[in-house]
Amino acid sequence: MNDRYSRQTLFPPIGKPGQEKISSKHVVMIGAGALGSGNAEVLVRAGVGRLTIIDRDYVEGSNLQRQQLYTEEDVAEKLPKAAAAEKRLKAINSEVEIRGIIGDATPEVLAELAEGTDLIIDSTDNFETRMAINDIAQKYKIPWIYGACVASFGMSFTIIPGETPCLNCLLKTIPIQGLTCDTGGIIGPAVQMVIAHQTAEALKVLVEDWEAVRTSFVSFDLWRNQYSSMKMSRAKDPHCLSCGDHPEYPYLNADYRAKTTILCGRDTVQIRPPHQRGVNLQEMAGRIKALGYDVKGNPYLISAEMGPNRFVLFQDGRALIHGTKDTAQAKSLYNRLLG
Repeated sequence: MNDRYSRQTLFPPIGKPGQEKISSKHVVMIGAGALGSGNAEVLVRAGVGRLTIIDRDYVEGSNLQRQQLYTEEDVAEKLPKAAAAEKRLKAINSEVEIRGIIGDATPEVLAELAEGTDLIIDSTDNFETRMAINDIAQKYKIPWIYGACVASFGMSFTIIPGETPCLNCLLKTIPIQGLTCDTGGIIGPAVQMVIAHQTAEALKVLVEDWEAVRTSFVSFDLWRNQYSSMKMSRAKDPHCLSCGDHPEYPYLNADYRAKTTILCGRDTVQIRPPHQRGVNLQEMAGRIKALGYDVKGNPYLISAEMGPNRFVLFQDGRALIHGTKDTAQAKSLYNRLLG
């Protein structure tokens, strides 16, 4: 297929030299859900040289509404997303070296992949992983592209170590934590809009067109017809522990990770976030109830039950997941509901 990339190379900012650069680069995709599957497909069709996809989850029926790589057969077989994505992507473009990793994107896994990685794309669903990505990217000087979406809302920012503020800096300026897809729902167009922003930036980074890289934080609400683009250069903090003058990369430290404990003699996993979260229990109870859970509560906690599982959430963000001893399963449920 000698003309596979002909329409892309006709685009002057890429051209044949840019295509050669794209085909020599290695991208690491964190998450293979809505954003990850879309981002991965665009980059594979664009001819990226290597793509590594990390995801710990498997394909469920609710994914098919927006996660474009998967089929009903994947749901029936309960295929891990990383495996299903690898299979489908190899069928799309056999020229690309594709590797699916089934598991958590821990700091240790990310550090092993850092050498030889040209770009990291954030397609995950929780801030613990994002902050680890941020610190790995700063430590090893790897560009990465933040992206998130929920309901009809989305946002994206391109982070270039040494040039732009990092995610740790942004958190002091922009409130970017909140609803998750499981509590606030999501529409497909919001996903596609974030994918468009992330993959456009990815191509700029891969062809090394640094002047074209967007330096603003983009956010939008498609349902309310709102779009904003904020310059973030002043957000860069010289005292930031992740990207400042004396970085310590705190989110690579075990103290900054959620703690999971299997309670002795019980099918229960306790999850304790690295820092107290100050959860609004009344608001959270409403969100979880809308998902079909039977919710009860008092001023100190809420208890949500559906089928064999019961989720108890305390005001400081600590949770007990009853009905399982699988810490990965418990952590996945926690992240789905709290982000």
